[in-house]
Amino acid sequence: MLIFLIAEYYEHIEETEWAIETCVNTGLVTAANMCIGPEGDLHGVSTGDCGLRMYEAGAKIVGLNCHFDPFVLLEGMEQIKNAFDRNGIVVNKDVFLMVQPLAYMTPDASKQGFIDLPEFPFALEPRILTRWEMGRFARLSYDMGIRYIGGCCGFQPYHIRALAEELTEERGGRPHEGSRKWEPNAGGLQMHTKPWVRARASTEYWNNINPSTGRPHSSSFSDPNKWGVTAYDNELKQGSERK
Repeated sequence: MLIFLIAEYYEHIEETEWAIETCVNTGLVTAANMCIGPEGDLHGVSTGDCGLRMYEAGAKIVGLNCHFDPFVLLEGMEQIKNAFDRNGIVVNKDVFLMVQPLAYMTPDASKQGFIDLPEFPFALEPRILTRWEMGRFARLSYDMGIRYIGGCCGFQPYHIRALAEELTEERGGRPHEGSRKWEPNAGGLQMHTKPWVRARASTEYWNNINPSTGRPHSSSFSDPNKWGVTAYDNELKQGSERK
């Protein structure tokens, strides 16, 4: 059994380094995640350089978590992996990768992620990913070399199940009786009374569906607040606190 510490949800690399150093001093393996996307941290350090600095600070598992959807975070993870490759750091030998995204789609989010969206935090449900999108995320992550694949805000049990089902073979397991019921000859949808629903009993159908919101006149994207600041920034100070 491997016992390790996770230092996560940091927007600034310097703060992340402090946390890693504290964890490493315990003698335990340290995993570190930053809540940044492909644009880097809030001080302008690139995502690739943030990954390198987490590793150099002593983290043996490096990645990103929260603030962005799976596919935006995978763009950031690609930058980290490329930075390791350029510097001769071998993934899954010298360092391991991890990713824990939101279960909400955030293609319209700004540098600070979903917290800048007008729907945050109480109206995010229309953005929730389907289990099919989660399965695609699991496959893309694994193929990139990521071996710690999880989730953050918005994840539901069926999302985790989708990740596990997509990687059943890689995990050395076997599909359980209730899985893959959408496939031909597997029961499930083929028992439905409507022929057009029975016709949906295929992986191809569900992998290629583009689900609608079901909300009349809903906007396709939102306009983020785009503050790009955090606690103690001068813009957030009040009265005599302001410089």
